[in-house]
Amino acid sequence: MSTKSMYPRVAQLNVFGDHGQLRRIIAEDPAWSLALVPPLTKLCLQNIVKNFEEKQTLVELLPAHRDDVLGRLSTSLPLHVTANLIDDPGYWRRCCVQRWDLCDVSQYGHSWKHMFFERHLENLVELFVPDTTPPQTILELVPLCRDHVRRLDIAQLLPPIKEPWMPGRGRQGEGWQQEQGDGEDASDTASDAGPSMDHFDFGLLLHRLSCLEELRLVYGVRDCGINFEWNLFAFTLRDCESLAIALKSCQTLKILRLHQSKVEDERCRMLARHLLDHPTLRELDLSHNLIGDRGARAVGKLLTRSRLEVLRLCDNEIGGPGALAIAHALSRGAPIRDLDLRLNRLGDEGGRALGHALRTNGTLRRLHLGANELGEPSATALAQALVQNDTLTSINLSANRLGAGGGQALEEGMSRNTSVMECDVRLSEVGEESEASISRVARNNRDRTRLPDGV
Repeated sequence: MSTKSMYPRVAQLNVFGDHGQLRRIIAEDPAWSLALVPPLTKLCLQNIVKNFEEKQTLVELLPAHRDDVLGRLSTSLPLHVTANLIDDPGYWRRCCVQRWDLCDVSQYGHSWKHMFFERHLENLVELFVPDTTPPQTILELVPLCRDHVRRLDIAQLLPPIKEPWMPGRGRQGEGWQQEQGDGEDASDTASDAGPSMDHFDFGLLLHRLSCLEELRLVYGVRDCGINFEWNLFAFTLRDCESLAIALKSCQTLKILRLHQSKVEDERCRMLARHLLDHPTLRELDLSHNLIGDRGARAVGKLLTRSRLEVLRLCDNEIGGPGALAIAHALSRGAPIRDLDLRLNRLGDEGGRALGHALRTNGTLRRLHLGANELGEPSATALAQALVQNDTLTSINLSANRLGAGGGQALEEGMSRNTSVMECDVRLSEVGEESEASISRVARNNRDRTRLPDGV
């Protein structure tokens, strides 16, 4: 009996090669070919990707193979595996795009890795609940992200979970109420019943971030809806003390912004006291708070004992005495370049003081005094300063009541000034002619500055 009759389904050699160059064997599956067998290199790379969490094989690979592995790695790998090993922008871009809808990498120095770690840490802090969230969730991340976090923008800070009310006990944070007939001291039990912190304790974090340069905070809760309560928007003294100590320990911080957090005089003074002689702080923004004259005096002292170049205190409650303290710091040579005091209550007492300070100050370049109840005396003092000051380049006096006399004084001062390139007197009742004349001088100064030397 022949082989063909004995083994009808057994493949035979293709002696004549009439079935194509790739098929050397005729098998049961006529569609089979060597082209279906993946190369050994591809199988190895697939295995590396599959087992990457257990064995991180990456540095040993050829560049082309390394790129192939990075392009297929899962974005859900633990950060302790990827943080210090992977710098590939493509991998971190995939991590960001899969997690967040909006990803503008230009705001993060065009670094996808910085963007991922900054936003990841921000999310952890914003969802941290004191006495509920384990601090270890933050501390475990710090060694992995401290070299990649340059800026933190914390848009909310959650308070502790409030315990339900019970007879004889107040709401959490108010302390225990002494029951009738109970001789126990309520003040003693209050310290035991309250939360350990009112919001996230930045003392856990800031001194550990070796590259942090900018910090923006809002002590409030986003999207609280019908669950609104005032205690959700409270920057307590304990919060303030904790934050102030943490800021002092952060020796790389350059910019601090604390907005819409009900920072009033006592808290402002505490922050300023801990920021005295800070080696790196260059910009302080305490806008949209409740700072009055006592807080402004503390800020004035800070200006003389710091390297601040930008100070923003807009939309507070600073009056004439507070402006006097800031003006005193300006006259003593504070290195401030940009001062924003709009939407306060300086009045003519503060306006005159700042005008006198500008006569001798040689550092301030931008001054915003919009909506400060300034009148003609303030305009006259500032106009006299414009005659002597050759450093100031921008001044905003809009939304005041300078009057026609103030407008004429400013017009005269601007006619003898060559440095101010922007002078905003809109809605200040100076009259159309004075406003047009002031704008024309500022425009001429601006055009003159743009011209090349000798023209």
